[in-house]
Amino acid sequence: MAAASLCLLSLSTALVAWYLHNKSTNRHKMASQFPPLKNDLLLRAARGETVERPPIWVMRQAGRYLPEYHEAKGGRDFFEVCRNPEIASTLTLQPIERYAGLIDAAIIFSDILVIPQAMGMTVEMVDKKGPHFPNPLRSPSDGQYAELMKRDVDVAKELDYVYKAITLTRKKLDGRVPLFGFTGAPWTLLCYMVEGGGTKLFKEVKTWIYKYPEETKALLQKISELCVEYLALQVKAGAQIVQVFDSWAGELSPSSFKTFSQPYLTYIAKHLPLRLKEMGLEPVPMVVFPKGAWYALDAACDMGYNVVGLDWLHDPAEAVKVVGDRPMVLQGNADPGVLYGSHEAITKVVEEMVQGFDWHGRHKGWIVNLGHGITPFVNPDDLKFFFEEIHRLTKTKA
Repeated sequence: MAAASLCLLSLSTALVAWYLHNKSTNRHKMASQFPPLKNDLLLRAARGETVERPPIWVMRQAGRYLPEYHEAKGGRDFFEVCRNPEIASTLTLQPIERYAGLIDAAIIFSDILVIPQAMGMTVEMVDKKGPHFPNPLRSPSDGQYAELMKRDVDVAKELDYVYKAITLTRKKLDGRVPLFGFTGAPWTLLCYMVEGGGTKLFKEVKTWIYKYPEETKALLQKISELCVEYLALQVKAGAQIVQVFDSWAGELSPSSFKTFSQPYLTYIAKHLPLRLKEMGLEPVPMVVFPKGAWYALDAACDMGYNVVGLDWLHDPAEAVKVVGDRPMVLQGNADPGVLYGSHEAITKVVEEMVQGFDWHGRHKGWIVNLGHGITPFVNPDDLKFFFEEIHRLTKTKA
């Protein structure tokens, strides 16, 4: 009996040792399949470390304001481009090559609406109009809701093209800068799925949250779980940092935000590291961007993310006060519209950010970005000037 117990104990020990070795080997394989990272400034800053200068990247930096984007895209449909790893990779790299030495991260060229597509909904990108759902959700009794809730969504299979684009891009980057992965936030994705596209009224989604709150929460939970798996697979493919875009957060009242956005953002922040651990992968820095929800900054600092993105409605100095002594990094937050203005106006905005985020006093806690994505018709040279001014005005004082 004692011999049998000893044998079982030895077998258990061996299995544990094998499991730990396997995890270590998987991590090593992940690290070794890509070139070593030469510029880790953004990753260090995102973890709250003191850094030599604030890292810079901007949302939608790979996009239609660049003439080379239109050349590479050609006459292809937007989602056709997203589904082509080679083209998506090329577009991702365009700003890295144009602004070499000025920006510190790439973000994979994709779209937040690939999640609804993976769930079985049709999404089209209509020229000069934006995303369009021909058959949006209308009520929990419309039949489509029940189908979505019972469908077993395989994001590994459905969104394989995103992971291929990430892996290809990591290799092409050759360690120049880290690569962002991303997802839309559950609330924002729900808005599109219910409204059928962009809107100013939010009539349909407000009907849902105030008429069908429990059904809304159930769908938000399902989307949250898909987001976790989607982000985990992006990290497995090579993403080194991830961002959750809650683009329509500001359409919720403070009370509604606590009910229909905050719990699901928190779920993602809590469960992504756990899922990565299950997969034998190291955690990566996580960014949350609750656009427009200025009232939620304090709550966002306690959701479990490393970085909170600020839109241009925030005053940087006030945001720093809200953060207080919490180890939270802020990202942002120049008004994208300043890029239509003069160089003097751009310089003034940069000066205000440098002072507001107390860069020279802290040398940490700030990742430079716009307060939203680059808007159409921006002159790429004016964006370059913005980058150059950040470098000039954040140099260490003698």
